Amino acid sequence: MRGRAASGGFGLMVLPTEPARGIARSFQRSIGVDYSGAETPTASLKGLRVYLAEGGATPTEVLPPPSPRKYWTRRGIAEWLAERLAEDVPTLVGIDHGFSFPLRYFEAHGLLPDWPTFLDDFQRHWPTDEDHTYVDFIRDGSFGHGAARQGNARWRRLTELRAGGAKSVFHFDVQGSVAKSTHAGIPWLRFLRQRLGPRVHFWPFDGWEVPAGRSAIAEVYPALWSRGFARDGRTGDQHDAFSIAAWLAMADRDGSLATFLRPRLNPPERTVARVEGWILGVAGALDSSGTALMVKDRGAGDSLH
Repeated sequence: MRGRAASGGFGLMVLPTEPARGIARSFQRSIGVDYSGAETPTASLKGLRVYLAEGGATPTEVLPPPSPRKYWTRRGIAEWLAERLAEDVPTLVGIDHGFSFPLRYFEAHGLLPDWPTFLDDFQRHWPTDEDHTYVDFIRDGSFGHGAARQGNARWRRLTELRAGGAKSVFHFDVQGSVAKSTHAGIPWLRFLRQRLGPRVHFWPFDGWEVPAGRSAIAEVYPALWSRGFARDGRTGDQHDAFSIAAWLAMADRDGSLATFLRPRLNPPERTVARVEGWILGVAGALDSSGTALMVKDRGAGDSLH
């Protein structure tokens, strides 16, 4: 869960129930995941929320399977996603944590600029998908080998720089930090990639174009859109997951998703973003004032933070 933009200043969005005339939808359903890096992979966390939109329906919350645990666990969400994405239903998943690290990290640790290689290397040093493992256990050196794969809070990815105020994936222990959820979540991306293979397209690492009929997983930042949807009694975590699923479905229906999947980047920037990842919804280009163009007309905040 990242910091949320302040409310006010934007009209509420209305979800269309049918695709725009002449627009063919790429995905039959969308899933929004509001993430949390708290505690362990098997801890029941109130901050982990999942919403699903199918067809033209409004997103509804997906509750974890019946068990003594009231809320989702990170392991439970990863296994549930693996099951859903193995189905023959093109699905777009948005997850609220960083998917990769700045290029400076790759350079500092002598790593190839290759995302699959990064996933394996990171999990070896930060095995945050193992039972009974807190992110902080690895940070303080009591487990794993995190000391050999540290980053700097001043290092930011191109997408974070273009977003204007997004925090570094290494900026721990501050309000709105995405660092802990990123360090907790990346090994589960590896899990999904290993489990599903070519059935799922990890955007943009596998390419900017998602093949027809393929499911896809993308990094998102719900504050871009959450103010544009009525809260309707949802908690902040619930509303973030709802907003992800709702916006992805809406953008697919009205045909704008294709534009957001192709941010305005020059060739060298595209090469960097294929390693560092990209936040879906950050257009990439700068306006005349040097501010990144984003989805303000869709309820976006003035900047990510």
